[in-house]
Formats: sequence, C-alpha cells, structure tokens
Amino acid sequence: MGYQHILLVTDLLSDADAVALKAKRILAGSPEARLSVLHIVEDDMVRFGFELVPASSLSGDVDGEHWQEAREKLAQFLARNELQAVNSEVTSAISNSKGIVNYCRDHQVDLLIIGRHERHGIAAWLAKATADSILPNIPCDSLVVKLDQPFAE
Repeated sequence: MGYQHILLVTDLLSDADAVALKAKRILAGSPEARLSVLHIVEDDMVRFGFELVPASSLSGDVDGEHWQEAREKLAQFLARNELQAVNSEVTSAISNSKGIVNYCRDHQVDLLIIGRHERHGIAAWLAKATADSILPNIPCDSLVVKLDQPFAE
C-alpha cells in the first residue's frame, strides 16, 4: 500500500527545489497519492490571556502585500518544479512546527516531506530547525531532506 496524502512543506528559499525533487520521486512511486503543498508565513501574534492568535486571523488581512507575495512565490515554485498539487496553501500559525503538525492531523497526511537547514553556533542553540521540532509530534511518516547550505536569511 502506497501513500495516499503527501504534504510538502516549503519555506520557498532558494534550495526548496531540492526538496521538491524528492517529493516528485516519491509521487512517481505512488501514483494514487494526492499532493498538498504548505507554506507558513511569519505573522504577528496577539495575546488573549494565555492564548496566542495570529494577527491576520483577527484582522482578516490575508490579502496584504506580504501574503500576495507568498502566494505568487508558491505558484512559481509549483510551476518551476512541475508539481500538481490538489491543495497549495499559504497560511499562518503560532509557530511553523505547530502549524505543520496541526495540518497533518487535520488533513490525514500520511507522509510529510520537509527540508532541514543546518544551523551552527548560536543559531543552533537559540532556534532549533523546524524539522527537529515537529518529528516527535508528527502523526505520520516523514522524509527530512538535508539541505547543504546552513540556514541564513
């Protein structure tokens, strides 16, 4: 039995195509699988008591310049990599890892494909890679693609 629902998570950085290539290889071996592609934008958080909520979900500002740019980049990423996704989504979340785990649970994903940048020095100490944060909590199989270049924006 092959995979039924594959989720490709992308940060849309320059090396994201390497992760897309791995997804294409998996999809070629699972022709019955459907592909979803997810990109999570960084969003300001608003605190309500003990709860954090993405500001865009309160203001409805999902059509602002930042969001439009992310949607355009995602469309270019899909076209450039010749990926046929049944669902491609730009969304916000309290954290990338929480957004990915919730998406997998809510959409019955059975394979997650994500890239992992190396982190060195203080960056490794301050902020773990998203892939490292989700692996203990992800409810499905995962393929973590090691990316050669250390994380830098």
